[in-house]
Amino acid sequence: MTWLNAGSPFPDLTVDVAGRGRVSVREELAGDYGVVLIYRGSWCPYCNAQLRAFERARDTLAELGVKVIALSVDDEATTKALVAKLRLTFPVAHGADADAVSRATGAFVNADPPYLQSTGFVLDPSGEVVVSVYSSGAIGRLLPEDVAGLIRYIRQSAADA
Repeated sequence: MTWLNAGSPFPDLTVDVAGRGRVSVREELAGDYGVVLIYRGSWCPYCNAQLRAFERARDTLAELGVKVIALSVDDEATTKALVAKLRLTFPVAHGADADAVSRATGAFVNADPPYLQSTGFVLDPSGEVVVSVYSSGAIGRLLPEDVAGLIRYIRQSAADA
């Protein structure tokens, strides 16, 4: 298993985005700050709350130059229903191979049934990890307010340097 720490390059994961086909996560986020949200599944109330929160923060994050992509092991129909239900406008991928994503990112995998535990990454515009948040269960995840605050801090620190 690989742990992605600050400064680690984010792996070149290719995922199937509902309604769009296959995309490279790195290419989808390239040139902007990025947030990668690995969520447990549409059945998880904590994941639904996190996805809704990132959607509500869409304008704030866009002003800061932050793009978001989410992924889970859910099938395409389930993912499309979740996107419609939560009115998500950022890319949401489906059918992730839990073991492959875990090997690439270090995300914890639930064994039976197999799904990825909540994991989040903030990436800089070059695709390097700024921060990673690993959870082994239902709670412990990135919040959009924290991401916005972090990006503001990074930009202010760069301006002051």
